Amino acid sequence: MKAAAPAQLRLLDLQAEDTAIAQLEHRKRALPEHAALVEARAVRGRLGEALVAARTRVADLQLDVEKAESDLVPVRERRVRDQQRVDSGAVTDPKQLNALLDEITHLGRRIADLEDVELEVMEELESATAEREKVAAELTEVENAMRALIASRDEQVAQLDADLATHQTARDGIVAELPADLVALYDRIRVRAGGVGAAPLRGRRCGGCQIEATPIALGAYAAAAPDEVLRCEECERVLVRIGAVDA
Repeated sequence: MKAAAPAQLRLLDLQAEDTAIAQLEHRKRALPEHAALVEARAVRGRLGEALVAARTRVADLQLDVEKAESDLVPVRERRVRDQQRVDSGAVTDPKQLNALLDEITHLGRRIADLEDVELEVMEELESATAEREKVAAELTEVENAMRALIASRDEQVAQLDADLATHQTARDGIVAELPADLVALYDRIRVRAGGVGAAPLRGRRCGGCQIEATPIALGAYAAAAPDEVLRCEECERVLVRIGAVDA
């Protein structure tokens, strides 16, 4: 393939823009905020599940407290009624009075047992409520951190996108100046060769693979016409002559 020497030199400018674009795209993909957000979302998911479980536990215990209180009400009311009967003197039969006093004693023990149950459930409810608030606070903290990460990511991505647009515009301008077949060759090689399609030939060394050309290859390079498009014998990239070829 043939292309004017200035066009070949311009390939190096095109390569510089493509390298800059590739670096910017890599920076976008490698922003630490991406990994941090993945981890934060996983933590948020776990905390969300824990919060649902904690809320369910609190709701269940609230029902248990209400049941414990409702169990106490009739027993307390019955003891009050029995005590009022005793205090009023309405029960005069000794046998009935003893039975009533025994029942009041029994009811007192029953109330004490039920109050112990209620107290235990209330303590569990207090602990579960504290755990619910703790998990909710942790979830809020993670969500706030995520919002900060998203803002930081978006700000950096916007700047990188602006830089990418600048380099893409410059690239488009260079491509418009060059022969289509030269650009097509360069692009095919660039895709195949890890993003570098053209490299300078300085002295004996290819700027792409950094390998020195053999004497035979150097002789061919030196003998080639200025408009001849050279290819590295090792990496096959387009070689752009910078100064005289050292044969």
